[in-house]
Amino acid sequence: MNDIHQGASAVSMTPRKASKEVMPLTGHLRELRNRLAISILALAAATVAGWLIHDRLLQLLTGPACTLTHVHGVGRPTKECPNGLLVNTGLLSPLSLSFKVAVTAGFVMAVPVWSYQLWAFVAPGLYKKEKKYGLGFVAAAVPLFCLGGYLAYVTFPKGVETLAGFNPETFSLSLPGDEFLDFFLRAVLVFGLSFELPLMLLLLNFLGILSAATLRRQWRTAVFAVFVFAAVATPTGDPITMIALAVPISLLLLAALAVATLHDRAKARRWAADLDSRLRDDEVSCLDLTPSSRTGATALQPREPVDAAL
Repeated sequence: MNDIHQGASAVSMTPRKASKEVMPLTGHLRELRNRLAISILALAAATVAGWLIHDRLLQLLTGPACTLTHVHGVGRPTKECPNGLLVNTGLLSPLSLSFKVAVTAGFVMAVPVWSYQLWAFVAPGLYKKEKKYGLGFVAAAVPLFCLGGYLAYVTFPKGVETLAGFNPETFSLSLPGDEFLDFFLRAVLVFGLSFELPLMLLLLNFLGILSAATLRRQWRTAVFAVFVFAAVATPTGDPITMIALAVPISLLLLAALAVATLHDRAKARRWAADLDSRLRDDEVSCLDLTPSSRTGATALQPREPVDAAL
């Protein structure tokens, strides 16, 4: 009887013990608060560092406009900007411009901290396969975004030159500093995020949501959509910048299609060779325990997968 009571006590204690292992809502909120605090502190420290070098960053950002020789501005020509094209309008404009540059630089420099805090908060709720795909996505997304931003910086002078070329010779042209900075940041953001589109398609394929066969059937439509998107999304709107954005994305799209095709073929081979590869993360394999007619022993034969939730 004691054994029975002890067994019953152990069974009855199991749910309470398991419930302690599940973090309550207040625990998640507390963890979110701590990780947000760390991210904000890192962003503040990086912004201070950005403020210390914002003059150097402004020279790099305004170079594309100040090197134009066929236009002249209403501003006072300086050594850094001899055509006088860039101006600040209003008493608070210089402070606003410097602060925007410092915050942008701080956001970029703090990427390793806040991105890790975001991943550390989300990762415990993911399956092992989802964690692997998530890490691979981040490892590929960062260089792709940087590549897109660099391409925007390289092609941005040509876009500015094209737009400034419409200015009549009898008119002077002025570019407010904060407007010019917003214009440049939009270009970097559009180029950087656009380079992530093929990676998003590849991630959907690895998760089993989008097949390579569907991508192959729709690749012409996808390339056409890329050119339409580039024509609409580029801030300058000139054909050179549009082609500079659309062609690399199309090449990345075709590369993603090739990787997705190889992945689906490998997945199909594993599916045909191993029954366990058909199981989802929430399924367990089941063994056939029927006696063997030849030996009289229990035969361990795999059967159809059973949902673990049942």
